[in-house]
Amino acid sequence: MQINEVIRTYRKAKNMTQEEMASRLGVTAPAVNKWESGATMPDITLLPPIARLLGISLDTLLSFQDELKPEEINALIQEGGRKLKETSYEEMLVWVKEILSTYPNCEMLAWQFAVLLDGRRLTDAAEDGGKYEEYICSLYVRALESREEKIRNAAAGSLFRFYLRKKEYGKAEEYLNRLSQRDPAGKQMQAQLCGERGQNEEACRLYEEILFSCCQYASGALHGLYLLAGKENDRERAQFLADKQEELARCFEMGRYHEIAARLEAAAEERRAEETLALLKELLSSLDQIRAFAHSPLYCHMNFREISESFQEELREALLKSFRAETYGFLKGNEEWERLVN
Repeated sequence: MQINEVIRTYRKAKNMTQEEMASRLGVTAPAVNKWESGATMPDITLLPPIARLLGISLDTLLSFQDELKPEEINALIQEGGRKLKETSYEEMLVWVKEILSTYPNCEMLAWQFAVLLDGRRLTDAAEDGGKYEEYICSLYVRALESREEKIRNAAAGSLFRFYLRKKEYGKAEEYLNRLSQRDPAGKQMQAQLCGERGQNEEACRLYEEILFSCCQYASGALHGLYLLAGKENDRERAQFLADKQEELARCFEMGRYHEIAARLEAAAEERRAEETLALLKELLSSLDQIRAFAHSPLYCHMNFREISESFQEELREALLKSFRAETYGFLKGNEEWERLVN
């Protein structure tokens, strides 16, 4: 962090306003505002008083400490986990504050320490959770100021859960809205919030949308792995992955068409003529079930658009055309296959 970010972060951590800080230092509030925005720098004679007021060293204020590497962050988090087991909560808190004052520019460390402390106070009934809430919350807010989207999202999610537990739904929603729209965890948190508010229909719809999306992503990932196994000529693994795709489609009630599709590609790759032909016929006969998921009780709160008969016929023709492709060339000469595709 630059000096302006250090001043802003530690001032907020002490719950001090810009006006209060200005009064303590004998300067104006606009001057503090300019420091924090990066428009100006504090006078050199003010650096020691600023550091003392914020409870940090000059090294910390001037960001002389190098950035931590991921391995170093992990080592500190592991050490923190050990301390939680071996020392008191108060001793752990003192240690955390010392580490964070040494590495003020590491928002990832601040967030992970907050998670450790938060988890301990929730699981240990002997700890007075309310006593430490303010400091833990300040660490989450500190991480929320990160320049990295991943850390901001993690902090926003933690603050959402923090206020959801306290049943402060307005604050929970405020932090939910800070999440990136690309973060898939956001919808699950939204569903959780709706459930807490008694908006059960909306919560069910959101949860069902998550299930449906997860199935699509998982299926795509399995197919990608299947293709890679094929490139490596690992037929055993390819078949294993195709079986998993079929199981996934069955588990998420996508319908027989989607279950067959995964098996068909593997059978054709292996040139298993009898099995391939049987699956081709079953795929065509199950074409009217391509959207069976739309009628599954698993997705009963979702609305799916109906497809027209003309679209279904176009899809049938496209399938027949694909059956004539080189992939199924090994079936040429088979009378049943010729009748099917022609």
